[in-house]
Amino acid sequence: MKRRTFIAGLGSAAAWPVVARAQQGDRVRRIGVLMPFEESDPAFAQALADLGWTDGRNVRMDVRWGGGDINKIRALAHELVGLQPDTILTNSFAAIVALQRETRTIPIVFTGGTDPVASGIVARLDRPSGNITGFAAREASLGGKWLELLSEIAPGLKRAAFMFNPDASPGSLFLPSLETAAQSLSVAPIIAPVHSDVEIETAINALGREAGGGLVVMPDAFSIEHRASIISAAARNNVPAVYAQSYYARDGGLLSYGPDVVDLYRHAASYVDRILRGAKTGELPAQFPTKFEMVVNLKTAKALGLTVPQSILLRADEVIE
Repeated sequence: MKRRTFIAGLGSAAAWPVVARAQQGDRVRRIGVLMPFEESDPAFAQALADLGWTDGRNVRMDVRWGGGDINKIRALAHELVGLQPDTILTNSFAAIVALQRETRTIPIVFTGGTDPVASGIVARLDRPSGNITGFAAREASLGGKWLELLSEIAPGLKRAAFMFNPDASPGSLFLPSLETAAQSLSVAPIIAPVHSDVEIETAINALGREAGGGLVVMPDAFSIEHRASIISAAARNNVPAVYAQSYYARDGGLLSYGPDVVDLYRHAASYVDRILRGAKTGELPAQFPTKFEMVVNLKTAKALGLTVPQSILLRADEVIE
């Protein structure tokens, strides 16, 4: 999906027209949007389209895409802040940190990242106090949940690598719950920080050398942008993997469990609307997700020689056959 299609979707969506209604007769407001991934990523483009802003009439949207490149994300954060928008919508820990370095005054609403207090994004959940608030995508306790699901769908699991890019995500926040779950499941934990496709390939190849290897892909801008490499390497090495976003499973990954991203953006739309009408970010509590979705890919399970248990099939929101 190209940028012009993305913007057209913003203008035509009707799910959340609240911003458009609130500003009728007012000056045109300016909203910066910093998305850390490629323009072709349909999950994020559709979620933003559902917000219902009327671009070019009562709102001007300045949209920037980072392509999963940390340096580019930082440069785009600098560029967007220089435009002096009324508020900025962003996603992912890397993008939030990049914007936080550039401004302490422009209101920022986020729809991603992990625990915003533990990662230093906000001081408190109930009253963030600074210029940033929004909706975290994950709690640190999800680390253990991912490993439990992986063990459930792949009962022969003996070793599990926890893959993340330390430059793009506070992946260490998940480690305590992951390690606790690993101990209770008698699974040997392997910490696997990666910075390139070569390191992804090396880590997954090592898992596939012996039976019982599995992979937990922690969520960050880097892993999302490199998901094709991760999914492909896991398939070639016969390694079952669990992911935090649904589009991994739709792209061929085995299993995903995470928040409903579109639901997060819909909640963020209400915060953007309130800020445009005068609310302060410090008055809008940062929140954790309440709606989650599980997607399982039966075709991938079959290729891996796995029989998906009924316990997962009954809980899955989507089953890909």
